[in-house]
Amino acid sequence: MAFQLTPEQEMIRLMARDFAKRELEPFAGTWDRNEVFPEAAVRKMGGLGLMGMMLPIEYGGAGAGAVSYSLALQEIAAACASTAVTMSVTNLSSDPILKFGSEDQKQKFLVPLARGEMLGAFAVTEPEAGSDPGSMTTRAEERRDHYLVNGSKIFITNGSRADVIVLIVRTGSEKSNRVLSALLLTKGTPGFGIGRRDEKMGLRASDTVELLFDDCRIPKENLLAREGFGFRAAMVALDSGRIGIASQSLGIARACLQEAISYAKSRRQFGKSIGSFQAIQWMIADTAAEIEAAHWLTLCAADRKDQGLPFTKEASMAKLVASETANRAAYRAVQIHGGYGYMREYKVERLYRDARVTAIYEGTSEVQRIVIARAVMEA
Repeated sequence: MAFQLTPEQEMIRLMARDFAKRELEPFAGTWDRNEVFPEAAVRKMGGLGLMGMMLPIEYGGAGAGAVSYSLALQEIAAACASTAVTMSVTNLSSDPILKFGSEDQKQKFLVPLARGEMLGAFAVTEPEAGSDPGSMTTRAEERRDHYLVNGSKIFITNGSRADVIVLIVRTGSEKSNRVLSALLLTKGTPGFGIGRRDEKMGLRASDTVELLFDDCRIPKENLLAREGFGFRAAMVALDSGRIGIASQSLGIARACLQEAISYAKSRRQFGKSIGSFQAIQWMIADTAAEIEAAHWLTLCAADRKDQGLPFTKEASMAKLVASETANRAAYRAVQIHGGYGYMREYKVERLYRDARVTAIYEGTSEVQRIVIARAVMEA
């Protein structure tokens, strides 16, 4: 890709930055402490087109592409990582509908998702099935005009807020990815309930819950593509999702760097600012260099997606490097703050907690290494 952003991409980044500074940054700490979902801010994001950035204009989206999406998401995450993951998951849930949905499904779900009138979620993980989706036990049994779903899902972002959930279920008895299918579950469907709300270390202003299915009746018209297509739908969503989490990670890392620089300039010890000490400078230099590398890896994956090229390997590389960069950046920022970094009144304490999950969800760092190794060894 060209290393110069287009005027439109720059404009989108500045728009997202301005919104984040006005509507998110002043309130993010309070939302985190009180575990408040920022409903009003999310609605405003929908009005700005941030919830359907990669969707075509004909489905109500911004048609802005994955590079612009990544830039905007970085700005949102730098202010409030919880709001960023809400944005990321809604965009993620749209992708399999766009690629594999019928025209009726696209009109019914994509248009309101793009406008922010609906929130989306994506449900794969179960208590005994995380990195191995073939082990999932949530089943959908075919009936005359519907599927009867029984089971549960855990760790579902936007789960209790979502109007539509891309639900991956088993539609056969074989223990294999080949019998996984994707159903579009809507809020209020009979037999669908919300279980435990998770109390998390970080991202406390995002919604994460357990989903319960007790003879849940999902119409056959809500089957995505065809039976047995669920694993492919999940992989498509996860590839895009990893660009989102890489972007979220970059936003967190950039915020850590900015907080570290500001503190290093203002904090004085031994008669001078601590930023004049080589030990502090090296931590700042390492963080800045790692962020730059992760940034271009992420934009490379996003650009390949925009061009319609395969980007599974690139998305995994971006997610791996960016998430681990965010965790190192948060560690260094807290270290530079010393004892103050351990106190809730300082933003780096929240950033440290928010960063940790980026190396876990949408595929752990270990899973990303498996994906990358397979790709380069088979090339």
